[in-house]
Amino acid sequence: MQYVGIQTQIARNNWNSMVLLLMFPCIILGMLWVFCCIFGIRDTYDYYGNSQFALDYDTINEVWLGWAPWAAGIVAIWLLIAYTFNAQMIQHATGAKPLERKENPRVYNLVENLCMTCGMQMPKVNIIEDPQLNAFASGINKKSYTVTLTRGIIDYLDNAELEGVIAHELTHIRNRDTRVLIVSIVFVGILSTVLTVLTRGVLRAFLWSGGSSRRSNSKNGNGGVAIIVIIVAAIICAAIAYFLTILTRFAISRKREFMADAGSAELTRNPRALASALRKISAYPGLGHIDREDIAQLYIIHPKKLKQNFFDRLQSLFSTHPSTEERIRILEQF
Repeated sequence: MQYVGIQTQIARNNWNSMVLLLMFPCIILGMLWVFCCIFGIRDTYDYYGNSQFALDYDTINEVWLGWAPWAAGIVAIWLLIAYTFNAQMIQHATGAKPLERKENPRVYNLVENLCMTCGMQMPKVNIIEDPQLNAFASGINKKSYTVTLTRGIIDYLDNAELEGVIAHELTHIRNRDTRVLIVSIVFVGILSTVLTVLTRGVLRAFLWSGGSSRRSNSKNGNGGVAIIVIIVAAIICAAIAYFLTILTRFAISRKREFMADAGSAELTRNPRALASALRKISAYPGLGHIDREDIAQLYIIHPKKLKQNFFDRLQSLFSTHPSTEERIRILEQF
């Protein structure tokens, strides 16, 4: 089976990266408007003097227009920092360290030979001192492209199997998979932080509304209504943020893993070696000290320990990784 479609995959990943980047200001500004609406709820009176809640859209839009440039500027700076220092952030989160040729010429030679075979510039090579088996590629350009291996995968796999894993990660770099993954990680990070800020703001409003309403509106029960409105608004904000996080997963096609497997088979001419490596890795996947879902999506095999309860299994429906058994089956058919 010949590895085909690399240019199509590169174009698709470049497009997905651009879409995610364009979604940043739209979604953040939209969530800011919802935030303004929550605090734009006013206690008004109808013609008959009955108390009721309404939204003062003129005030909401005025406040939103005042805060929007600041929010867009902060997000832009945040995105720029994350985009520029993504390699250092991932290295810090995983505890990875550079691997020099003199420390492990075996790994270095495998990476160098594969790069020469496919005509690409050699990326950085990092190692994580962890006995479990896993590997991932990261970076957005030639200066930051990195292949990271655990100590366990280096020691446990033979040369052919390790070569298959490295070729898989190099294909991710060639296909620009790493770029769209890094953008997704930054995207989810920003949404999570914004959601935290909104939740705290709503909580403060909840406490304030509860206290002030009990003092000023105890006889008509408006305090309870205000609290309910704020709680419902908070739930809606959380649901929207979670839904948007799920949507980002659709930009990260599961096919990227199959494409990387096919690229490894083409580079090494030994698809069964990668199949054997995947079978070994699936028994001891992951990194013992890492439990972040955004980082986990970089791994060659998603750590099983991150998918234990019902909600995790439900979330796996949108997983960025296909079944390991299916990947092995396809590789063994080459």
